[in-house]
Amino acid sequence: MRLAAAAANFTRDVAFDLDRIGVIVEHAKEAGAAVLALPDGALGGYVHDLRGLDPADPDALPPALDPDGDEVRAVVRMAGDLVVCLGFCEAGSEPGTRYNAAVCLSGDGVLGRHRKVHQPAGVAGVFTAGEGFTAFDTPAGRMGMLIDHDKTFPESARSLALDGAELIACLSAWPTSLTNRAPRMADDRQARLFDLYDQARAAENQVVWLSSNQSGRSGALHFLGRAKVVGPGGEILARTWSKGGLAVADVDPGGVIGAARAVLHHLKERRPDLYQG
Repeated sequence: MRLAAAAANFTRDVAFDLDRIGVIVEHAKEAGAAVLALPDGALGGYVHDLRGLDPADPDALPPALDPDGDEVRAVVRMAGDLVVCLGFCEAGSEPGTRYNAAVCLSGDGVLGRHRKVHQPAGVAGVFTAGEGFTAFDTPAGRMGMLIDHDKTFPESARSLALDGAELIACLSAWPTSLTNRAPRMADDRQARLFDLYDQARAAENQVVWLSSNQSGRSGALHFLGRAKVVGPGGEILARTWSKGGLAVADVDPGGVIGAARAVLHHLKERRPDLYQG
């Protein structure tokens, strides 16, 4: 199975974003991909700043979209046989409520959804937190999704793995450090952590990991890019760097996960009776 993770820049202009998604989807299809992970904020972009964010400023926040609205349906029409994961700002049912959300879909419709659970300080007052982690079945196998800061917490990916996910897509809008930014992006502390979390979450759960991310700039934020496909041993199978692009790798999820778990099976070796909390 061929898997693809994208690094790309998305904006407040949803029509522009849909055009860009269409181009990336076509590139993924031309590459023979079965699954494509697009970044968080692929429809409508992300916030422009994580410090001093004013929710009353109409330009500060991405547009809040209907989770079953025209924009999502447009991507369903583009997808065809391709399984596509992407992030957006979801309008909640209560007035003024927003979720940092992700949807997984194909030409047959929506396959799975996720609302970001872990909210970093800069956006905690803007987005309502999601309430859990649930895997779902797709033509590419059982999958789960996370949204950027979720992967900082081992319990997030572990919950999906215990629910049977063999492929986890983590969709990010992950910037360089807000303080003490390194002169070279590759040396930035957040670049190191971004890669570390991707590899650790894949290895500790022995799953295949798709990591997508925004690239370029949005206001005060400079996104890292660094999309990648990671194997169940934590090995990076394909990657991009800071600029936009597709990380594409051929993976037999069942085969590589079975091999990884043949001797040391982390999920079976757990001792939940001894863990606190």
